[in-house]
Amino acid sequence: MAEIPKSYEPQGVEQQWYDRWVAAGCFKGKVDHSRESFAVMIPPPNVTGVLHMGHLLNNTLQDIMVRRARQEGKSALWLPGTDHAGIATQSRVEKELRQKEGKTRHDLGREKFIQVASEWRDKHGGIILGQLRKLGASCDWDRTVHTLDAGYSQAVLQAFVTLYERGYVYRGKRMVNWCPVSQTGLSDEEVIMKPTKGSLYRMRYEVAEIPARSSRSPPRVQRLSRATPLSPSIPTTNATSISSASTSGAPSLAPRFPSSATRPSRKSSVRAS
Repeated sequence: MAEIPKSYEPQGVEQQWYDRWVAAGCFKGKVDHSRESFAVMIPPPNVTGVLHMGHLLNNTLQDIMVRRARQEGKSALWLPGTDHAGIATQSRVEKELRQKEGKTRHDLGREKFIQVASEWRDKHGGIILGQLRKLGASCDWDRTVHTLDAGYSQAVLQAFVTLYERGYVYRGKRMVNWCPVSQTGLSDEEVIMKPTKGSLYRMRYEVAEIPARSSRSPPRVQRLSRATPLSPSIPTTNATSISSASTSGAPSLAPRFPSSATRPSRKSSVRAS
């Protein structure tokens, strides 16, 4: 008779049962029109990171709801996936390119760079999915997707272009957190703000097309007597400056949208749709 261990040892129990459940298709989302459907899309964690306590709580609650839906006889699906992590993935891939090949993303071009980033994701991005399996997450793993997959990227572009055409979103020149190394704008979450003293300039200049306005006063440059309160410092890319947003020809993981700086007429767009 096998000796019963004094304490519970999950390594020898949980993995083998989880593998049996997956092999038996217990977590597969099956289309059945005779039953009520129940679907949850997992909030995709960044492919470059690892799970933390927030992921643990969030995914545990999702798992409870999906398992309960299955027990209630519903056609349940828990769709797993990961996020491409934008600038984080781009920075890591570029660092590897510089170290191994002495190249930059400019040397590769947009399409080739995206291909290299996807290959890097497939090689290094399985850590989070493995952690979810260790948690016992009942996802349909055969449907695992990534936000850089062709179908999903196309869906995002189509959604934003449609919103733009209907006048709900628009492009314009704005102050952004500009990274001089990556040559792209960063979100506020991706920079560390540090107070710094500096100067803010305001320029008045003539407009040749509007004589009445240009005759009011001569052009001049005025230095304001206050300091700019914040300046970003980005440790991952060594960026320390802010400039206006501009369209760059450099390849990036960011999607491309219509390049008009003016907002289209909402009324005419709605009537056309």
